[in-house]
Amino acid sequence: MSLTADPPVDKATTPPGDDYGALKVVPVRHPLRWAAVAATAVLIAQFAHGLVTNPAWEWGVFAEFFTADVILKAVWVTLQLTFYGTAIGFALGIVLAFMRLSASPFLKSVAFGYIWAFRSIPLIVQLLFWFNLAYLYKEVRFGIPFGPGFLSFDTMGLVGAMSAAVLGLALHQAAYAAEIVRAGVLAVDGGQLEAAAALGIPKLRQVRRIVLPQAMRSILPNAANEIISLFKGTSIVSVMAIGELFYQVQVIYGRNGRVVPLLMVATVWYILLTSALSVLQHYVERHFSKGAAR
Repeated sequence: MSLTADPPVDKATTPPGDDYGALKVVPVRHPLRWAAVAATAVLIAQFAHGLVTNPAWEWGVFAEFFTADVILKAVWVTLQLTFYGTAIGFALGIVLAFMRLSASPFLKSVAFGYIWAFRSIPLIVQLLFWFNLAYLYKEVRFGIPFGPGFLSFDTMGLVGAMSAAVLGLALHQAAYAAEIVRAGVLAVDGGQLEAAAALGIPKLRQVRRIVLPQAMRSILPNAANEIISLFKGTSIVSVMAIGELFYQVQVIYGRNGRVVPLLMVATVWYILLTSALSVLQHYVERHFSKGAAR
């Protein structure tokens, strides 16, 4: 008599000695997957073959201008625009984010109005507005509000093409950075702030030591995307005749007519620098993800 609750075993249908290891294991077939892999490999090989063998790409012209002095200077200008636009934009974005998180309805309204306005107006319009600021204001004065000014500057000399580009990019970037930072702060568990307040930790230290280190895990991926978009978006300042990468490429192929190889020069530089930013993003994210469960 069996002392277990197992159902009775039919010995007539059970293999001798329960030798399941003798069964032949057949792997699952994936014919469609292999067909897709083969088709994709053929397309990639055809594209690579066309890049190498098609003389219209003019790789000799590409090699001639890729490291030319004028191109390297343009790359440096592009990096400067990206750095200043990112630094100023995210510094202002952090302020706007905490204004939106403030308990003051006035500060909330001001921050919301700024974000709404700068996300609504196209970037090219903002750049042209700052570039033509001297048309509206001949000089900038510093003094008593609604009263006499003590110090004044000529707007034309104060806001040149480069400063107008940095100002436009930074103010535009700040609107998006504010929402990225605000989302990261809101992702932090509020119970930690309550515990910190119960321990008597000052508010500023709560933000600096508790909120921001954890919020960075949510902020960094979106912030990196914005920085890369800004890096590529600096090409729009070509409307202001600033010698960044895309503008210089346009100038060169406007003179020699070699459009495709010069566009490839700009493309490869954008790819290389974007890849470098992606590698930097990986290491920064790994630093702030220490101790996080994955």
